[in-house]
Amino acid sequence: MFGAKVTLVHVFDLYGHESFQLYVRPLSEVVEEQQNLAREKLNSFLKSELPLTESSRILLSGDAAKQIVQLAKRDKFDLIIMPTHAGFFRRNLLGSTTAKVLNDADCLVLTTQHAETISPRRLEHREWVCAIGLNADSERVLRYASQLAKAARANLTLVHATPANGPELAVQMDLEERLQSSKREAASRRVEELQAATGSHAPVSIVIGPIKDALTEAARRLRADVLVIGRSPLTGALGRLRDLSYALARDAPCPVLSV
Repeated sequence: MFGAKVTLVHVFDLYGHESFQLYVRPLSEVVEEQQNLAREKLNSFLKSELPLTESSRILLSGDAAKQIVQLAKRDKFDLIIMPTHAGFFRRNLLGSTTAKVLNDADCLVLTTQHAETISPRRLEHREWVCAIGLNADSERVLRYASQLAKAARANLTLVHATPANGPELAVQMDLEERLQSSKREAASRRVEELQAATGSHAPVSIVIGPIKDALTEAARRLRADVLVIGRSPLTGALGRLRDLSYALARDAPCPVLSV
């Protein structure tokens, strides 16, 4: 679709494979054996879908997230694709390899639902949904979403979620309705400005409620093939860890493209 070159990367943990062997055999011998086994598995993986002559395969060892991020930076990768974990670990994405890559990678990251826990449907790239904010970084996110959806020949819908007033705010029903209407109007004006700046003409849905729930429900309702979200340009505990990237990647009903 994008004329992209695909590289398969596998990171194996030496100490996660029969580490007791280190007590009875020389380290160099164990390392060589583990590398050979990992290389055989990597070279035989998806051979028909991604022939070795067309898709390079890179074997690394060490901390998976660190190695993936460093490789992506070194080789100037445009996109990292990786699954979230299944079961309990999928529901608790923080601390996983995927979460660390989302936090540290500078390039786009596409997270996919774990194939062991779902019945995958064909990605037809008909419907893309972009979760749009109203901050200074939103123009960058919308520009990415517009260009990629156009290249994929997909319909793009913008969804902006505004939190409802907290329960501590006691207001009369008519005043509450006016506040919600005011929020929608202000959000619509800002999204209109963003679309004008990026040349986008996508339909817009403004929803009121918990942001994560509203966005995942919109993706489900629209049967989105991809949900596009923005990650903070900042990294570390004071940066991307504060946003909704992990919760959305964890709970979205479709693959999530984090830009």
